[in-house]
Amino acid sequence: MIPVTRRERYLKQSLPIRLGGLSTDIARVSSFAEIPDIRAVETMLEESRAFVEWSAPDLLPDRVDDAARLVDIQRGLTRWYRIWNDAQHDPAQRAQLAAQARAWSDEILKMSGLLDQE
Repeated sequence: MIPVTRRERYLKQSLPIRLGGLSTDIARVSSFAEIPDIRAVETMLEESRAFVEWSAPDLLPDRVDDAARLVDIQRGLTRWYRIWNDAQHDPAQRAQLAAQARAWSDEILKMSGLLDQE
């Protein structure tokens, strides 16, 4: 369960910063997924799912495709969250999550627009 205070802090930030934070969280999932039996992955998957839930509505109505893509990513995060207890013991599944999380992180970072700012 994500504390209400974390949600309040998260929502005070601009949407690009929130998406950048989500990208960073998912990048951490990628890094930590390669370490066997690490509890942090489950926590970060849960947090990332919440960050999507809190950010996707703010992309509407102008960025429907981005909002839909975030929801697709959230579904993927949910699948990994549900199987992580078993997957964490399988090097092939950990590698698969790491690769998927890297791709999601890169995609969300581009979506944030932070790479376009100078």
